[in-house]
Amino acid sequence: MQHKNLPRQQDKQQEQSMYQIVLFNDDYNTFDHVIDVLMAYCEHTEEQAEQCAWVTHLYGKCSVKEGTYEQLEPVAMALLEEGLSVEIH
Repeated sequence: MQHKNLPRQQDKQQEQSMYQIVLFNDDYNTFDHVIDVLMAYCEHTEEQAEQCAWVTHLYGKCSVKEGTYEQLEPVAMALLEEGLSVEIH
């Protein structure tokens, strides 16, 4: 009996396209507000949220959450409602 190479089974999440929520720097949101929002909606620790706020401030943007489009869309909408500048990429 010969064994044929069977296609690898991938994790269901890997089969779906993965996206990122990208946070963009702006001139009107405070660090505290950005940190609070990232902790509330992106499940960041205070340290993670603060690091993302600084990266965004220094480099103009930062990826703040990864997942499928379906997972990220409600989170991105909540961030937008909180006044943050975000896009799903």
